[in-house]
Amino acid sequence: MPYKEKKVEKLYYSIGEVSEMFQVNTSLIRFWEKEFDIIKPRKNKKGNRFFTKQDIDNLQIIYHLVKERGMTLKGAKMKLKENREDTINNVEIVKSLEQIKSMLLDIKKQL
Repeated sequence: MPYKEKKVEKLYYSIGEVSEMFQVNTSLIRFWEKEFDIIKPRKNKKGNRFFTKQDIDNLQIIYHLVKERGMTLKGAKMKLKENREDTINNVEIVKSLEQIKSMLLDIKKQL
């Protein structure tokens, strides 16, 4: 039986890694942390922030509402408070459509 390498997922991501994922400044990540109570990164003794996968998923939702849909921070907070499940479903749909689009563009390049 051949050896298969398992995909290793990190448990914690630094603020620099998170800011690269979303292509925003680290200061914006810190600001969103203060504004939205759903983002709760762990901090070490030095005060460095370490984000979990759950934090990154929450940041994805906030990013979608604020940057992609153009909502204000107040509007995004209200949307998350009123119907969080609907918002999460919309973000998941957008992610899956983007993956399908990239897959189709790859197929187009190969043809």
